[in-house]
Amino acid sequence: MLITCGIDEAGRGSIAGGVCAAAVILPPDFPFEILGDSKAISQKKRQYIEEIIKEKSLGWAVGWATHKEIDELNILNATLKAMKEAYLKLKKGFGNIDLVLVDGNIGPKLDTDVKTVIKGDTKVYEIMAASIIAKNSRDRLMVALSPFFPEYGYEKHKGYPTKEHLEYCRLNGLSPIARHSFKIR
Repeated sequence: MLITCGIDEAGRGSIAGGVCAAAVILPPDFPFEILGDSKAISQKKRQYIEEIIKEKSLGWAVGWATHKEIDELNILNATLKAMKEAYLKLKKGFGNIDLVLVDGNIGPKLDTDVKTVIKGDTKVYEIMAASIIAKNSRDRLMVALSPFFPEYGYEKHKGYPTKEHLEYCRLNGLSPIARHSFKIR
């Protein structure tokens, strides 16, 4: 059996907080019909699906790059770092992985075959599952950080450049978890 891992990230377009990547291996009998594009699924449904993924998958892991790493490495390299970390954690707990499918057009350099899939989070089940875990993991972190920075409303927008968040930045300056390499208008 070919062991295929899907990898996706969440937080790449945010202006605060880190980026999270997830790697997932699904079994042939997984209930694939529950999966979809994480951006098109409600938060409540994503959380329910995440529980099923974690329970029924053959393995999953997450990797992170902090806001400081994003500023030091740039967003692409920080994302690739998080993806590689997720893969290595999964491989350590799982064993040999034959193929890694990565959402987008650039994937990390790994010790196995890597194929990129543009819009993979709408086409490949393993990437859909990884996207759900990455998004939920990152959202939980931003909600957990919100009480430390109440003047930024992270529990609502999760650090993305919404009109409200940009206004908070104008009023309060950049938060300690802001990405300084991103231009904030």
